[in-house]
Amino acid sequence: MSPVPSSSSRALTPVQILTALLAFVLAAGLGGVLVAGLVMPAVGAVGTVSTATTDMFDDLPSELAIPAPSEQSVMLAADGSTLATFYAEHRIVVGLEQVSQHMRDAVVAVEDKRFYAHRGIDPEGTLRAAVNNAVGGQMAGGSTLTQQYVKNVLIEAGRVSGDDGAILAATETSLGRKLREARLAIGLEQRVSKDDILEGYVNIAQFGPSVYGVEAAARHYFNTSAADLGIAESALLAGITQSPARLDPVNNPENAQERRDVVLGTMVDQGFITQAEYDEAVATPIADMLDVQIAPNGCGAAGTAAYFCEYVVKDLLNDASWGNDRADRQQKLYRGGLVIHTTLDPAKQQTAYDSVTASVPVNDPSGIEMALSSVEPGTGKILAMAQNTNYGTVATQEDPGAMQLNLNVGLQHGGGYGFHSGSSFKVFTLIEWLESGHALNDRVASTKRNYPRASWNISCAPEHRADYDNATNLEGVSASPRMSVLEATRLSINLTYLEMANQMDMCDVIGNAASMGLTQGDGSPLMPNPAAVLGTNPVTPLGMANAFATLAAGGTYCTPVAITQVTGRAGDEIPVPPSSCTQVLEPHIVNGVNHALQRVVSTQRGSTGRSAVLAGRPAAGKTGTANDETHAWFVGYTPQLAAAVWMGHSHADVPMMDTVINGRHNQWVFGGSYPAETWQRYMTRSLEGAPVERFPQAAARQIFGERVRVPDVTGRSVKKAKAILAEGGFEVRVGAPTESGEPAGAVASTSPAPGARVTPGATVTIIPSAGPAAELQPGPPSEPPSGPPSGSPEGDGDEGN
Repeated sequence: MSPVPSSSSRALTPVQILTALLAFVLAAGLGGVLVAGLVMPAVGAVGTVSTATTDMFDDLPSELAIPAPSEQSVMLAADGSTLATFYAEHRIVVGLEQVSQHMRDAVVAVEDKRFYAHRGIDPEGTLRAAVNNAVGGQMAGGSTLTQQYVKNVLIEAGRVSGDDGAILAATETSLGRKLREARLAIGLEQRVSKDDILEGYVNIAQFGPSVYGVEAAARHYFNTSAADLGIAESALLAGITQSPARLDPVNNPENAQERRDVVLGTMVDQGFITQAEYDEAVATPIADMLDVQIAPNGCGAAGTAAYFCEYVVKDLLNDASWGNDRADRQQKLYRGGLVIHTTLDPAKQQTAYDSVTASVPVNDPSGIEMALSSVEPGTGKILAMAQNTNYGTVATQEDPGAMQLNLNVGLQHGGGYGFHSGSSFKVFTLIEWLESGHALNDRVASTKRNYPRASWNISCAPEHRADYDNATNLEGVSASPRMSVLEATRLSINLTYLEMANQMDMCDVIGNAASMGLTQGDGSPLMPNPAAVLGTNPVTPLGMANAFATLAAGGTYCTPVAITQVTGRAGDEIPVPPSSCTQVLEPHIVNGVNHALQRVVSTQRGSTGRSAVLAGRPAAGKTGTANDETHAWFVGYTPQLAAAVWMGHSHADVPMMDTVINGRHNQWVFGGSYPAETWQRYMTRSLEGAPVERFPQAAARQIFGERVRVPDVTGRSVKKAKAILAEGGFEVRVGAPTESGEPAGAVASTSPAPGARVTPGATVTIIPSAGPAAELQPGPPSEPPSGPPSGSPEGDGDEGN
């Protein structure tokens, strides 16, 4: 668009005015090519006037580049349904073929009956208005439809650029402004067809206090489309543009009806409608015509998906490739006529919301909040994002929980700092345990409570080493001094996991979480301190859901993605925040982790995730409960779907013990209670009809580790046997003696048996011999036996004592 010319402060004399008007009249009547030859000599004869008039022409741009008008953008769910619209001006641009003939006729009839005959200006009207102004009258009238279009274009250009001066220049009451419009109108008509000008006008004109363009107006006032506007509706809309606020039929129906009837009169006078059609239209009350629809603006209209909608908006506005700066990106969103395609699955979104609010209703008296994020493994697509609060800027007495804070995400996307994840973070220690060569059946100390600072290996940040004293188990209780990692995972034994982490480098544990996309809620890296083993880093539900989705996808991490495509008003694709997938974990390690986490989600007694079991479908997951039950989690997945559920208080670490939630008193609140139940409800409904998929089998190496044979110590003394087994790295127990063929005090057998392949460090039980069994003497036979007794070995008899 050419720069909008500044308004001239020069006062023009009547002679100058008439000279200028003569130029425009000739241009309009004979064509622009004759202006230089016919007008300028005449201007020159006027003497000093010529300089002023020529300068006035020079001030005007020679071309008018018509920009596309601001148009609303729309955000769509994955199924194509509308989530939200965004606009600075409520406008929907349509082609002229999508505007009813009645509407076209009404605009031409009332605004410019000679529209299809003149060449940009109407000499008669322009001259009449100018003479009136020259003799001291009010400057009004005379503008053709083309001139009005030019004026609207200049105003719109000022709005888009934020140039108040340009808007003022386009709306000032002066002959200079009229001449600018006339010059631009003539130039425009030399290059653009009449229908294109009419199309531009009906799309850019204001049809109400906050309605722009005929399509938006038709939807707003009548709940119909521009293509279906009837005679009375067309006349009503065509009349509004003269004074959009004063003639608004909603707030000023009498004014609007009077203006509508004027338009109808011009239509019948000019032959666009018949007398009968006129009579029917003027007899229609304004109230009977209206079916007002308020066009929502922004994410508030997205219902339960409002927080996801805000995530998408933040994603776009944070993307440097989408505009020079945030203001530029915001202009594109609110004025660019974009179509934003997202990943949200409306059915899963509704299920997520229903599942969350079934556990903790909106505005539950407990004040406890709950959030759920769901991700598709292998793509990173965010399928659902729900929380038990209503989207709103201000909490009220009727809706005390209303908030814009997105509980599922971090600061960058409209959320907070995240929440302590508790034992759900143990997964990253388990991954490192297997990566470092250990196995699930390895037995680890489960009662040690104190770990001095010097015992921790934190190679990347040694300053984070610290004493860890008086550790306790929260969710599970150890049954023995040593237990397998598999069992410690199923029961969520804190002390076992502290011992595991203490044997490894904490930087590697945290590195696993980071490779799976996890950060603190404020975007900063996770802290590798000893307490991190049990989930002291504040993380988000979306971050945890996506990290666990990596396990569901066989070790492939995908950045979370909410936008699949953005198209401009012409259908051109616009770059969106990229998504990428990377193999970050070896499949055999993932299979081992999945094997263990499936034990968590089982009906076996003591399994912390037993409330999350899916009927007829394998699932894996991990519970988590922060200290003092301030936060509770369940994060789980199947091969097709992952989800994380958090509950707690977003404003502070408030204990949830001894609370009434949804009418039910709870002495304790764990990740295995409300979060696991919510997750189970969501997954069950979301996977209805989906095929049952199973996780790949874990290899023996990840379950049992490097297998070694049990030495044969049969016949040796118990003391010597214990020494041999201990030297081989086995734990040794001595069982009760049993009768055997070995001498009393020697080893009769072991369990596992000699030669059995077991995990290094496995317990071998020695069974000492009590000597051979006593031989019994048989009584005298009633008759000489003919052979050995039945059931006895040949030649064997009881000897008695």
